[in-house]
Amino acid sequence: MTRHDAAGRKHGVVLSLGSNMGDRLANLQLGLDVLAGDGLDLLAVSSVYQTAPVGGVDQADYFNAVLLAASSLAPSEVLARCAAAEAAAGRVRTQRWGPRTLDVDIVAYCQQVSADPALTLPHPRAHERAFVLVPWLELDGQAVLPGFGPVAGLLAAMPAGGVRRRPDLRLELPDLPVPDQPGTSTPIPEAGAPCS
Repeated sequence: MTRHDAAGRKHGVVLSLGSNMGDRLANLQLGLDVLAGDGLDLLAVSSVYQTAPVGGVDQADYFNAVLLAASSLAPSEVLARCAAAEAAAGRVRTQRWGPRTLDVDIVAYCQQVSADPALTLPHPRAHERAFVLVPWLELDGQAVLPGFGPVAGLLAAMPAGGVRRRPDLRLELPDLPVPDQPGTSTPIPEAGAPCS
């Protein structure tokens, strides 16, 4: 994968954040703060959802959210930013499917499909995870998971329940400096759009 898009084009990126250790809401907010800027423009963040853990390990419920972003970074660089956010929250990987202070996953990077073990795109289990699909659909009613189809259809095929919106909790996109050039704004690229 190459570094930075040579033409400076922005690609749609969908990220999923989750936390079930410590101050879960603060961990999610820290993730947003670390992810923002330098080639990764945060465009919208979903409501916070409380979800039961998956994977069979006995642990506390998660707080989850989905983030839509536009990025001129290569997927590997976005992955490095996700790892930096997890490290900032003190994540230590000791048990698969175990509890975590912060988990940040790339769900989709435009329409890119990759079986690279270092970064499989789209996320290999996103189509099975209501805690990803419900908040994503909240942000984009026309969302499409590359290779799997419309998010609304994937959700309709799942058993109901297990994901509860928490209207009492809120995440804020970080305030970033406005570009010096007047009239410049970041268009919102669709995550399901082709990687041109």
